[in-house]
Amino acid sequence: METSGREPVNPHYGLTAREAGLVSCTLCGKLHRLPDPRTAARCERCGSRLHSRKPGSLQRTWALLLTGMLLYIPANIYPIMLTQSLGRVEENTIIGGIITLWHMKSYFVAGVVFVASVVVPILKFLVILYLLFSIQRRSRLALNQKVVLYHVTEIIGPWSMVDVFVVALLVALIKMGGIASVYPGIAAMAFAAMVGTTMLAATSFDPRLLWDDHRDQS
Repeated sequence: METSGREPVNPHYGLTAREAGLVSCTLCGKLHRLPDPRTAARCERCGSRLHSRKPGSLQRTWALLLTGMLLYIPANIYPIMLTQSLGRVEENTIIGGIITLWHMKSYFVAGVVFVASVVVPILKFLVILYLLFSIQRRSRLALNQKVVLYHVTEIIGPWSMVDVFVVALLVALIKMGGIASVYPGIAAMAFAAMVGTTMLAATSFDPRLLWDDHRDQS
């Protein structure tokens, strides 16, 4: 069964907007007739470009994700914070800071920093990687589970910034003249850039591709 020469309808999932020859504006939500892919159609209400699917979604997501993964290396190797006290400078990496907090018996803070700085970024990398591979190769995971994974990446993304917030607070609060000073290290900038690129990767990923892939497999 086909509709107006558009894509065939999968009876198990009903009629989609694209199969019905419709597309909604991603900015204002106004429905339009599906434009000719050879033309640069724009929304009649707000003037935004109309796309049934985000152009180059997979390519941009791959590029941003790999950039974030590369930035994660210097974010953990180089010091995230420099402490200057009585003429002595002490460098602290993310892992070193977690170990120090643990030895100071600040178990809760150490746990929060560990989860936000180590577990969350790695988990987000793995989830986005899996979603990308699941589109390009057949996956055994159910569609609703993939959608849940996608929503998880959107929710946990900002929590990766906990380390950067902690460093910023310490820099602002620990100002005791010549006794002690705290400065952000190179890793703080690398970590912030890593979080930004992974958040952009999650944003550039078009979740509708998961449904397209699932319908093609059905």
